[in-house]
Amino acid sequence: MADVVLVTLNARYFHAAFGLRYLKANLGVLCDQSKILEFVIKDRPSDIVEAILAEEPKVIGLGVYIWNVEAMTKLASLLKRVVPEIPLVIGGPQVSFEYQDQPILEDADYLIRGEGEVAFSKLCLELVAGRRPTEKIISGGLPDLEKLSLPYELYTDEDIAHRTLYVEASRGCPFGCEFCLSSLDERVRRFVLEDFLNAMDDLYRRGARQFKFVDRTFNLKEDVCTEILEFFLQRLTPELFVHFEIVPDRLPEGLHPLIERFPAGSLQFEAGVQTFSEEVAQRIGRRQNNAKVEQNLGYLRRETHAHLHTDLIVGLPGEDVALLASGFDRLMSLSPHEIQVGILKKLPGAPIVRHDDPWAMVYDAAPPFEVLRTSVIDFATMQRLKRFARYWDIFHNSGRFKESVPLVWSNGGPFDSFLQFSDWLFQRLRRTHAISLSALSEAIYRYLLETGVDAGRVKEAVSADLLRVQPGKALFSFLRTDDYSKAKRKKVGLPSRQARHHQPDEPA
Repeated sequence: MADVVLVTLNARYFHAAFGLRYLKANLGVLCDQSKILEFVIKDRPSDIVEAILAEEPKVIGLGVYIWNVEAMTKLASLLKRVVPEIPLVIGGPQVSFEYQDQPILEDADYLIRGEGEVAFSKLCLELVAGRRPTEKIISGGLPDLEKLSLPYELYTDEDIAHRTLYVEASRGCPFGCEFCLSSLDERVRRFVLEDFLNAMDDLYRRGARQFKFVDRTFNLKEDVCTEILEFFLQRLTPELFVHFEIVPDRLPEGLHPLIERFPAGSLQFEAGVQTFSEEVAQRIGRRQNNAKVEQNLGYLRRETHAHLHTDLIVGLPGEDVALLASGFDRLMSLSPHEIQVGILKKLPGAPIVRHDDPWAMVYDAAPPFEVLRTSVIDFATMQRLKRFARYWDIFHNSGRFKESVPLVWSNGGPFDSFLQFSDWLFQRLRRTHAISLSALSEAIYRYLLETGVDAGRVKEAVSADLLRVQPGKALFSFLRTDDYSKAKRKKVGLPSRQARHHQPDEPA
């Protein structure tokens, strides 16, 4: 039984609810009387309610995010119908701003805005004691990170074995990019580094080998970054994998020797480039030195084993297809392992809203609130670009078609060529999800032949990709010949998605 039950719906099982663990860790005397229940968005609301009520809670807290707000709204409504007497507290990024017209607020007794560790603990003490505060909307403020209890001991052995472990050494961001909620908190606050690293060491000793940092600007402070990198270098094992989000135009040379010591498969950098257009960047309050971006990303690809995941955004105010294509090709020239082409989302509270009228920005009213059209990209074109992003992830970012995909742009620029391929794919397949490897392989094979690429090169490339992804298995019938069906390739000893970006003879 638990007096306080914390609930959220994850997108997938392997995600872990980091925010709920922070709330529980900071409940004080109620910590041992609380429980975290995690579900996935496809679970039935009635089954979730049954599991919650089996704990006989006195308070129910719901973590609401952009990916689960619709399902959480249904869950809140059902809870209020079944047990209207139990106080229902909501919080999370999705309901911290522009909450007034959100349906879930109608069924909530309390809403905690922003960082809720301190405010939620105080509220729960009142509610468990039978007292009902009159104020429904409560501001969490910005808690003193030096006084917060760290949540990492709440990761269970099952979490360590099967889930992504999220960690953070800091909160906030000094930059003002208007599409991001972090721009609202311009001050970077840091946890006590010694305490944080001690917690990481405890996780490591318990068997954790994958650490995903959620800090928005990991490499902002060189001395802190140095200590964290050295911490993991001292604990290198073949299974270690650490992910950081970095500011792409800031990579102090003092960090280079440390980064270079990480072997392939152990270090991943996510670099949010977002746009190469200086005019667009200025318009949305983004400060970025593009020359430094190119210098740093080029260095990381040439001189290190770091896996490089980069981001671009489609639909920024005033960025048309030509500007997008130019930026995409510029980024491709730096050969990152992945380019995540994201569609602009209108997050509640994000300052990007000020461009709605000047640039005719129209967004979907349903989550994830993606842009539908702008004054320079019409709806039909935006649909094409969304398919481009999806197919790019399937064919390029997955690493499954490392040899085949470059043939798509062998006679042109990457963006324009792949957009044509994307259009052809959709006409042929009429879907962007649930496509088998066989269908994908045959599609790129047929397309390359239709566009005049040498048949021998096509067969060799597609066959090599399949033999790398499915070593030892027979090729699909459209490729099968005695020479190719007898060939075998070894798997690369890296995380599965990263391994496909490397040849077997590259260092592992």
